[in-house]
Amino acid sequence: MTAKTKHSNNSSNDDVPHLDTLKKLRIVIRAAQRHSAWVEKQCGVSGAQLWILQELDEEPGLRVGQIANRLAVHQTTVSNLLDALEKRGLIVKARDPGDQRAVRISLSPTGSELLDKAPRPARGLLPESLRQLQPEQLAVLNQGLQYMLESIGTLDEAYGLQPLPFMM
Repeated sequence: MTAKTKHSNNSSNDDVPHLDTLKKLRIVIRAAQRHSAWVEKQCGVSGAQLWILQELDEEPGLRVGQIANRLAVHQTTVSNLLDALEKRGLIVKARDPGDQRAVRISLSPTGSELLDKAPRPARGLLPESLRQLQPEQLAVLNQGLQYMLESIGTLDEAYGLQPLPFMM
C-alpha cells in the first residue's frame, strides 16, 4: 500500500480528477469575474456593454437581433444593455431607410473613443479564450460540458441566453 491514498487525509485534491476539474472551472469563472470588474472600473461600462461596442465597431449598423446572436443572449437583454449605452451617448440608434420598422445601431464618437481606450479583450476573457481554441479542442470542451449538463438533470435552457451576472 502506498503512503498516499485517495482516502487518506494527506491526499491532494489533484489526485481526484473531478476535483481538479472543479478547481479549473473556479479559476476560469473567477478570472472572468475579475476581468469584468476591472473593465467596469477602467471604462465605466459592463463587460457585456463593452462587447456590444466591439461588435458595433467591427460592423456598424447592426440590428438588435444581430447583436443578440453575436453575444448569444436574448434580445431583451441586448435591448436593456443598448438603452443604457444610448443614455450615456455611446451609441446611436437610427431607423433603417429601407425598412422603417428596423433600427440600426452604431457607435457614437464618444462610444468609439471609449472603446479605443478600453481594456482588452473587449469581448471578455471567456469569449476570446473560446475563440482562440482549435476546432477540435472546442468540440471536446463542448462535448464535455454537454455531458456535464446532462448529468445535472433538469436545467432551464434559457440560462444559455443570459450573460453571466458579472458581465451585465
